[in-house]
Order: sequence, then C-alpha cells, then structure tokens
Amino acid sequence: MTSVGLWNIAREEPGLTAVVDPDGRTVTYGELAAEADRIGRGLQALGLAAGDTVAMLLPNGADLLAVEFATLETGLYSVPLNWHLTAAEIAYILRDSGAKVFIAHERFAAAAADAAAQAGVPAVFSVGEVPGFPPLASLGAGDNRPEPRTAGALMVYTSGTSGRPKGVRRPLTGLDPDDVPPVSLWFFGLFGLKPFDGNVHLCCSPLYHTAVMNFAVISLQLGHSVVVMDRWDPHEMLRLIERHRVTHSHMVPTQFRRLLALPDDVRGAYDLSSMRVMIHGAAPCPHEVKRRMLDWWGPVVLEYYAASEGGGTLITAADWLDRPGSVGQAWPGSRVRVLDPEGNDAAAGQPGTVYLQMGDATFEYLGDPEKTRESWRGRMFTVGDIGYLDDEGYLYLCDRKSDIIISGGVNVYPAEIENELAVHPAVADVAVFGIPHEEWGEEIKAVVQPEAGVQAGPELTGELLAFLAGRLAKFKLPRSVDYVDELPRDPNGKLYKRLLRDPYWAGRERAI
Repeated sequence: MTSVGLWNIAREEPGLTAVVDPDGRTVTYGELAAEADRIGRGLQALGLAAGDTVAMLLPNGADLLAVEFATLETGLYSVPLNWHLTAAEIAYILRDSGAKVFIAHERFAAAAADAAAQAGVPAVFSVGEVPGFPPLASLGAGDNRPEPRTAGALMVYTSGTSGRPKGVRRPLTGLDPDDVPPVSLWFFGLFGLKPFDGNVHLCCSPLYHTAVMNFAVISLQLGHSVVVMDRWDPHEMLRLIERHRVTHSHMVPTQFRRLLALPDDVRGAYDLSSMRVMIHGAAPCPHEVKRRMLDWWGPVVLEYYAASEGGGTLITAADWLDRPGSVGQAWPGSRVRVLDPEGNDAAAGQPGTVYLQMGDATFEYLGDPEKTRESWRGRMFTVGDIGYLDDEGYLYLCDRKSDIIISGGVNVYPAEIENELAVHPAVADVAVFGIPHEEWGEEIKAVVQPEAGVQAGPELTGELLAFLAGRLAKFKLPRSVDYVDELPRDPNGKLYKRLLRDPYWAGRERAI
C-alpha cells in the first residue's frame, strides 16, 4: 500500500496525477516532487535556512504548489500574497515578513517589480517575464534532494479588513517533511475524507487564503488529485466536477449564490453525483441560500467555523436543518467558549466573545506582541467574533466585535440584517454597518448591490424596508439605504466593510 506524503507517493507511484492546471496540463506526483526539490535546493543555495521567509505573488497552479512544497521541506515560512494588492501593500508585507526571496508571475509584473524595489528584497525570481527578475527555472541545479530537510510552515497575512494585515506565524515543528502531520489526517477525517480512495479535490478559490491552501496541500499529501481553477466561474465549476469526477471542494457563500443564479437548465445539465462533501466557511451564509444548496446538492454540504489562526466547529447538513444558523459543535480535541466582558462563561443563548482552543496549537501575530496578547486568554484565542452557545453546545455567530452597531445603547448585529436582506430577489449583495448619529451614537446604514436589471432608488428602498419590517424588530431596521454597482469583496467572498464604513466616520472615532 502506498504511503501518504508527497515525496513518498512520488517515489512509489510517480505517475499518479497530482495537479490538473487551469489550462488542462497534468502534473504527476513525480514531477511535482522533483520541481519542489529543485526549488528547495536553490533556496538553500541562496543561503536560506530554517525560519527564513519566501513570499509568492503567483496565480493558482502547479508553480505555486511546487514553491509551497519546496518551503515545506526546507523549514521555511511561505507567504502567499494576494495579487489584488497594490505595490505599496505588497512591499509592506515583504518588509514586515522579512522575506529573503520573492517569487512573482509575469501577470503581476508591474506591481511585483515596484514592490520589490520598495522593499529591497535580497533575491527575486519570476515565472514568465518580469523585468529584473531571473527566471524561477534557473534556481536549483543538480538532482539531489535538499539537505537538511525539515518541515516549514504557511504564514498567511490576515486580510486587513480592520487595519494593516499581520502574519499569523506558528512555531516550526522540526518534523520530517516525509511524515504527514497526524493533524492533517485528523482534519480531513472530520469531513469523511480518507487517503487515496479515488478522491479528487477542486480548488476554486485563490490559494493565498489559509483554508484554500491547506485543503490543496493536505489533499496532495493524502494522494488526492487537485484540479485547480485560476479564475472561478460557476458554469466552469460544474463542468470540471463532471469532467474530473470531483469528490470534494471548499467554497464560500458568495460562490453558492452565483451557482444558484445559473439558469435551471444549466444547473441540471451536469452530473454532480461524484461529490462526497462540499465544505463551506469563511463568511456567514444566508439561511435561504444554504437551504437552496441543500435542496440541490443534498447532505454533502458541510459547514465549519475557523480562522487563519485556528479553529473550530463543524455542522452536518442534517444538524443544520435542525438548528438553522448554527456553525456547529467543537471539533474533537478542540474547545469553544463564549465569554462575557468579565471573562466568565456566558449563559446559553447570551452573546459574548467566542474563544477557541485547538489542541496545543499556538501562534503569534508577527511583529505585534500587543495584538498577540489581546487575542489569547490562557490557552484559548479569539479573532473577535461575537456569538452564543445553545444548551447542547452548538455555536451561533452574531458578528465581529468590530462590526457591532451600538444604537441608543442597544447592540445590533449587522449579519442578522444582512441575512434577511440577502434573500430579497432584488438584492445581489448587501452590507450593513453603523454610521454616526448625534443622539443614538450610531444609526443603521445598508448598502445594497442590486441584481442586474433592478433599478436602484427610493422605490426599491421602500420595498426593502417594507420587506424587513415583517422580519425584524423595528430597532434593527436600517434608517437609510445606499446603492453601489459592486460591494468590495475579495475573491474568497470576504467583505471589506471598512472601505464602505470609514468615509462616514472620517474625523470621528467609533466606540468599538
């Protein structure tokens, strides 16, 4: 029986398909491992040692995964960069992470060259043509394995939705890269995914996100083939599931909505019976959207709650139907607590700050000891989410602490209002937040992206507020509605709410 682990599989079954690139090119396990070895040798020849950092500005594909595995076998921290960032934002992360090598793709040549110049990175390489960047193919002569070999780690920078991003840095384990961490087997086991077993993973979001990278890397470590999408398209996703008999994927609610918006004849044209589990997280999912996905895909839709820092909880389709809106119970070996402002456990049904513990796992925010201290309480950490537990320990999320609206001394949770507005047929996307009010402190503002062909204006506002009036208490109703062509979301569906909210607060300070 073949052993798990990229390099073990490459040795025992080198011809097994590892990656199907967006252009349809197939990369075998033998080829992927050899490419990772070559890059790893080259990084070591440059003088990089365990604990150093490599940054990557690369699109989804085998090139990025090869660099990731090169860092994983040479004890390096990898920092996959969001390619929507400006040159100045990229340069900040290059400096903050202490990157000693920066690898960029020609698609992002202008931003890469500018950022590298600003940050003064010691060594740069490119996939394709980037002025001043030697080709990545020139790195790593010879055919031996890198030495020494020790496990590296992913260091993803938090999204920056509430300020400058910080790297989530975990201690290096010192493990042999050929040994798949037991936590990887355990984590996939939560979703019923086993090594090999004919599994095919579809990677349909940018690999610079923690969960997306982890699902792709663990899939490869467990002998699964990984089909990679570069730019997500709902119709193309259905085609790829049928074509490659995809068994599992990781999605966000924004993608669910766009799948559901496809015409009925398109949605019904593809065989999706190979799907064993469709995992979703990263953002709240409106109840009606999830119900429609369950009606279409069936019980394979599972939800989890976690963050770049760790996690988490899990809920099956059946449990969710019994407890709509819950994100589930704690993973085996994990803990979830909801604490009040005094640090005591909140009563069942009472909102508080959500704290998590994932075994003995730990992390720090690179270069920000104060933020690190504020996030930890004993062995448990928080990312600032507000939620509550029911009598059986099922977690329900209300909102981020930074997003809560305090109006007249009453806490209002925008996610609740957003979930209700999201099901209105005229609403394509929505954000709700607080804006200044002299008497109440804050009032509720909704910003709506109308569906194509829907006319924005006072008539639509009246229709939306009347719709909400039958679903929410009066104190939760928006006092005004603005309209935009498109809300500022990243490709993984995360909303940059501060970009909408901050102009209203210019020159003023929020209480939160």
